[in-house]
Amino acid sequence: MDFDPQSLRFDAQGLIPAIAQDAQSGEVLMMAWMNAEAVARTLETRRVTYWSRSRKSFWVKGETSGHTQELVDFRLDCDRDCLLVLINQVGAACHTNRRSCFYTAVRDDVEVILSEPMA
Repeated sequence: MDFDPQSLRFDAQGLIPAIAQDAQSGEVLMMAWMNAEAVARTLETRRVTYWSRSRKSFWVKGETSGHTQELVDFRLDCDRDCLLVLINQVGAACHTNRRSCFYTAVRDDVEVILSEPMA
């Protein structure tokens, strides 16, 4: 069956959450937003493209930082309202220069920082 981008369930702003996961390790690296054009660009170029809500513009991961994301696999959840992009990540995925945006845990009601910024 051919993929129909119109089958995706975008929110009222025309966005869908996209979770980036390292294709080799399975580590969840980040979550960002895509619109229909970002989905199309990602599938066409194999370079992950997001939609920046604050800048109201496309954002090709790594375009300025060099911390690129190469698409390995593109998956839809069962409700078609969330995406999983399996990627090869070069460098940090997080804007704080950490490998993953999910570096803070809550344990016994205390926030614990799990990783330091990459050197």
